Amino acid sequence: MTKQKNDIFFQGPIPATLVAEAISKHHNKPEIGAHSIFLGQIRADQIDGKIVKAIDYTTNRELALLKMEEIREAIFDRYPLACMHVYHSEGEVRVGEICFFVFTSSAHRRAAMDACDELVERIKKEMPIWGKELFEDDTHQWKINR
Repeated sequence: MTKQKNDIFFQGPIPATLVAEAISKHHNKPEIGAHSIFLGQIRADQIDGKIVKAIDYTTNRELALLKMEEIREAIFDRYPLACMHVYHSEGEVRVGEICFFVFTSSAHRRAAMDACDELVERIKKEMPIWGKELFEDDTHQWKINR
């Protein structure tokens, strides 16, 4: 898959190697003293007696990338961050796999933690990303973000 600059989308589950690479690239930056990480993982929720086996994510990519740039700029304006990484899955992600990765770095922990928390909340509320919950009985329903 060809990625555009600042493209946050990853086809399928986000591999642990991507998370590890993002972390390891920042260990030698002396201006960074703190990192905060959020990893979203697919749960085997039970809904009306059915068990979720996967979520199939779709998005309006063009609008999502514009909205992400707006959110990114607002977070950098609000917090003294050294860097920020965001990745979200597209397509099917099975139970136990990672679908959402947010990583923020700053000189001090409070900025990294608060920025990470705000990023996660804004992305879940504002981004045109939809998840279809796929159940073990091969039925589905559209996910409601909480």
